[in-house]
Amino acid sequence: MAITTMPLTFSPPRHLHHRQPKPQRPCPAARLAPLTRRRAAATWLRCAPDGEASSSPATAEQQPQQQEEEEFILLANNRSDFNEVIMVIDSPSNRYLVLDPSRNVHSILPKKSAWTNSYWDEFVSLPAVVPRGPVALLGLGAGTAAHLMLEVWPWIQLVGWEIDPMIIELSRDYFGMSNLEKTTELGGSLTVHIGDALSPSATIEGGFAGIVVDLFADGKVLPQLQEAKTWLEIAKKLMPDGRIMVNCGGADTAVSLAADTGVSSWVQNPTIKALCSAFPGQLNWKRLSEKESVNYVALTGPLPDLEEWSISVPSELSARVKQWVPCELA
Repeated sequence: MAITTMPLTFSPPRHLHHRQPKPQRPCPAARLAPLTRRRAAATWLRCAPDGEASSSPATAEQQPQQQEEEEFILLANNRSDFNEVIMVIDSPSNRYLVLDPSRNVHSILPKKSAWTNSYWDEFVSLPAVVPRGPVALLGLGAGTAAHLMLEVWPWIQLVGWEIDPMIIELSRDYFGMSNLEKTTELGGSLTVHIGDALSPSATIEGGFAGIVVDLFADGKVLPQLQEAKTWLEIAKKLMPDGRIMVNCGGADTAVSLAADTGVSSWVQNPTIKALCSAFPGQLNWKRLSEKESVNYVALTGPLPDLEEWSISVPSELSARVKQWVPCELA
């Protein structure tokens, strides 16, 4: 039977090995073959449909530099009406939620530190620049952002939307989401809604102090997020002085990293272009480093006082919040 080869996107890059997985839910038999993470953030997952692992050699271009070694175990392998592929993959350092045929990592649960060293960490800085109040997570996944935000801000009320009930079930089983749904000593918790995060009903009375948007399908930002009218509708769900923080994905064209660091490089990202059109003069952006996944993130509203913002967030984010700049049309 033919072997299929599919990409699995991780960040930051490492050199990965495997051992035989142990599926724990009814699913087609599958075993993980050797995985490699490259500087380009592509990891290749080779699954033989008959359960035999492929060990075909990578090309010279696919051979990574020897860095760290890690073993992966497949804990769950499912599908649903919303996702053709839903995998829970475990390693000594992290647990991953992997979705869709592109094998993109949609959530990470670190085991050795609360921080992911990726775009999820950026969301933790949002409560410091919005009014006190509930924060929405549009695109909850397995709750990576919720874990981080409740760790740093244990008083915060999070309200998350996830369209796929299978993901919520697996997240409660494997990613500790049930613990997030319990009220902390300071009154914080996560409320989970299963449904369309872009629906008009995905709101609360009085509005949100902040909204985190992290909506992807098939490895790409939802096309609706590349339209200004979508962002204007989302903004209606904010309370006065509320803000939206967005994972905008990468550039829409193949550009070198060296050429992608200028003050106007955001124009390569269609989501930021739509946001800038919706909120002229009221949008800020930054591009994460290659080590951190090369994603763009955006923040609505006037540029915060960066010094005050830096002081008000955990030390891990102090220098990073100073990297935000206004989104200015030429």
